[in-house]
Amino acid sequence: MTQPLTERPRVPIITVGLRPHPTSPDAEAPGQGPVGRLLATMFALPEGGAVFEFRLEDSRVGQLAIPAPATPGHADELWKHTCFEVFLGAPGEPGYREYNFSPSGQWAIYGFHTWRERIEDYAPAVKPEILFAPEDDGLVLEARVPAELLPVVPAGSDLQVSLAAVIERKDGRFEHWALRHVAAQPDFHARETFVLTLATATHKAD
Repeated sequence: MTQPLTERPRVPIITVGLRPHPTSPDAEAPGQGPVGRLLATMFALPEGGAVFEFRLEDSRVGQLAIPAPATPGHADELWKHTCFEVFLGAPGEPGYREYNFSPSGQWAIYGFHTWRERIEDYAPAVKPEILFAPEDDGLVLEARVPAELLPVVPAGSDLQVSLAAVIERKDGRFEHWALRHVAAQPDFHARETFVLTLATATHKAD
């Protein structure tokens, strides 16, 4: 599959390549491990909300542990297996949201006061939609996040974004991929990794 799962609207679209943390297997030998390339794409929807797509290309998918399909819904500890993650925060604010999307169709969304300090009573108002498609040499996962699940900021404001992934291999080892790594051990929560910006809708579509 070379086409995106969802037709792209006429809005700015950002695609970036993620890279493995130095502690990940084969991190010093790019292309030698099961994962060839890991691309992440994001864009805001004119009516509000956002789409995040993760795509493995030129990869040996048979060497990866991909969660089997499950009943869509909230599930904790998805990061213990192959999982794609998004982090969103408002500039200048210590709080942020964490989104976990599994190829199984399950998901999790958490709110945080500050670095790894979870808001215990945070409950998502609506559900994201996950589309997943395996390919011969990769896979693609797309998550559609309604506006109600994004951090609250004035219309037209930018959100700070971090994109990451945990890849489980069948040999029992894990790879941690992100746009930027800033710590000796993988830390997707580090605010210094929120290096992308996503502009929110300035108005609701008709």
